[in-house]
Amino acid sequence: MTTTSQPPQSHAAAAGCPFSAQAEGFDPFAGAYQVDPAEALRWSRDQEPVFYAPKLGYWVVTRYDDIKAVFRDNLLYSPRNVLEKITPSTPEAMEILQGYGFALNRTLVNEDEPAHMERRRALLDHFLPQNLEPKQEMVRRLTRKKMDGFIDKGRADLVAEMLYEVPLNVALHFLGVPEDEIETLKSFSVAHAVNTWGRPTPEQQIDVAHGVGKFWQYAGEVIEKMRAQKDGTGWMHHTIRMNAEIPEVVTDSYVHSMMMAIIVAAHETTSLASANMVKTLLEHPQAWEDICADPSLIPNAVEECLRYAGSIVAWRRETTAPAHLGGVDLPEGAKLLIVQASGNRDERQFEAGDSFDIYRADAQEHLTFGYGSHQCMGKNIGRMEMRIFLEELTRRLPHLRLSEQDFTYLPNTSFRGPDALWVEWDPAQNPERRTPQLRDQHLHFPVGAPSRKEITRRVVISEVRHEAEKVLGLTIHGADGRSLPAWSAGAHVELCIGGFDRKYSICGRSADGGYRLAVLHEDAGRGGSAHIHAVARAGLPLRLRGPSNLFRLDENARFYVLIAGGIGITPILAMADTLKAQGRPYALHYAGRSHETMAFLDRLQADHGAALTLYSSADNHRADLAGIVANLPEGGQIYACGPDRLISALEDLIAGHPEGTLHFEHFSTDITGLNAAEETPFEVELCDSGLTLQVGAGETLLDRLHAAGIDVANDCCEGLCGSCEVGVIDGEIDHRDRVLTRAERAENTRMMSCCSRAKDGARLKLAL
Repeated sequence: MTTTSQPPQSHAAAAGCPFSAQAEGFDPFAGAYQVDPAEALRWSRDQEPVFYAPKLGYWVVTRYDDIKAVFRDNLLYSPRNVLEKITPSTPEAMEILQGYGFALNRTLVNEDEPAHMERRRALLDHFLPQNLEPKQEMVRRLTRKKMDGFIDKGRADLVAEMLYEVPLNVALHFLGVPEDEIETLKSFSVAHAVNTWGRPTPEQQIDVAHGVGKFWQYAGEVIEKMRAQKDGTGWMHHTIRMNAEIPEVVTDSYVHSMMMAIIVAAHETTSLASANMVKTLLEHPQAWEDICADPSLIPNAVEECLRYAGSIVAWRRETTAPAHLGGVDLPEGAKLLIVQASGNRDERQFEAGDSFDIYRADAQEHLTFGYGSHQCMGKNIGRMEMRIFLEELTRRLPHLRLSEQDFTYLPNTSFRGPDALWVEWDPAQNPERRTPQLRDQHLHFPVGAPSRKEITRRVVISEVRHEAEKVLGLTIHGADGRSLPAWSAGAHVELCIGGFDRKYSICGRSADGGYRLAVLHEDAGRGGSAHIHAVARAGLPLRLRGPSNLFRLDENARFYVLIAGGIGITPILAMADTLKAQGRPYALHYAGRSHETMAFLDRLQADHGAALTLYSSADNHRADLAGIVANLPEGGQIYACGPDRLISALEDLIAGHPEGTLHFEHFSTDITGLNAAEETPFEVELCDSGLTLQVGAGETLLDRLHAAGIDVANDCCEGLCGSCEVGVIDGEIDHRDRVLTRAERAENTRMMSCCSRAKDGARLKLAL
């Protein structure tokens, strides 16, 4: 039976936790958290990223990196309490549940290893992208049928008309469950959510207990019917067959418990997420109009909606031993509420994280699906449905708008979506009245995470400047006068022009919000910089990806030493501007071949003269890197960007200093693509997923992972950015990136999947 517990007040006392006023007052069942969880926890992300909430009896985790660390380590942070009632049952409610024989056991979401992975491996096949592809037609057919029923009405509650019932029907079809009791299932799922994640009153607990008990009995009845259908199809039929074949792994009690849990999990989160998506897009009409004009934006728009307004707000974990997280010591047995909605808005991870931006290049790095071995198995079913909903709505009702209404939500800690979503439109303006065949048109989006290469925004060059010998300065503005997203020091964008995609650091913002870039004409380059120098002019339209930031300033350093070599000044200049504005201590060292080749000299001397030291090879004035490192104050950090020899020299000199002293970014790579004739295939075991993959000589590890439906973030695909890093448990690595330090490579615990490979064709074990 699901266990309950009282708030573990002793844990906070044992850790000597000093409550802040905000922590002591935090109540997830009322007030700001129920209105906007991410905004309600902004104070925590900035001040107390891990805090104890005495009203809840949980430690609350709010920053992206900390949440990801918890998801990554499911041994230290056990999922055992995921389905534990957050509000303890009354004796009367417990008696009612016992009367129904309620005995919910562990399921995939809340069981520990090794049982979890054994079952996950046995039950994974139905969720693979290639096995979900054939279901797209069914989802589209159900969606069109529902839209046909209300498209001429002019007003509808999309939740009641489509966004609840279609995901439920899809879930039942996927599971192989009969579709004839939708209303019964709807009441059951609400009772289950309130029972597990809500705060029902003692009186309400009586009704909820009856609903949960009936749900338990119903799930058992459905299982018995399905057992009699020996040739039935669907995931639950597969689970029942696995119960017969490997009963020690897929047990009888597991089948019953999973039947109850999966009916809710397979549709409720998708229904809520879809309602959030439509609401969010209609609240941002420019984004809606962009999608109507360019449906290829839909896959990434779905990811941004999942990031910005996902349906899974928070999840839970429990420590199995003392732990240190976010600067806080946690005792064994500490219960954690990890708030993905907060992490998804964390500006330490996402540039301008509070802004909604369907062009965001790293939107798919959201935590709404979780992360690691317990990541949502049904993530690609949800993505598929949301894409089809959005494609059908924007094509058939581009003039859709929100009705005036007060939105209400089911009070709970973990799931969020409006109870109703009223929209309206003028049926006379329906496009298919003029073009009937439009109803049956559609775009096909492959199942899985979207490709980053498909995400670009329209921009225009507003100014071209001469910054130095062979260095061209550009100011970029959004097309049609649109503002560009906010960015932080160290950020870069990718210009897409003339068939070239090239990354450039943002080195400043114009007075009216444009991005300032600098492009060095590289004589020995691959043609991108030469093309930009040849065609750049004011008014030239082009495409842009980003901004993204993988070279961030650590806000906790006591002193900052900034070192730039040549065009490496571009991110370093932005860092200097930021540090000066914040009043932080810094020194800036800038080296180049000659003053004529060094960009921004006038501005640097005017804005940063007191901190600036210049070095010109033409004047035989070279940087004394050894002296710079030797004089680094205690607690200081070095940020460097420049040629390989600069970074290599600093790595030599930094040996013996604390980890994290040196941060660097290369601006070039010698990776030009794979030559299959010169590469060796290798095998990888994905320990968290239970899969073994063969990586061919002509493909990258990243390519193979994506083909297997494993979500791995990526940006440059050249070994420069570090976004595609994966953990390595065992095996020798052939490192080819420009991200890891020598010490990090020697540890042999991580690799960049876009370029690095197994050494000499050896076998690798990965933490995926």
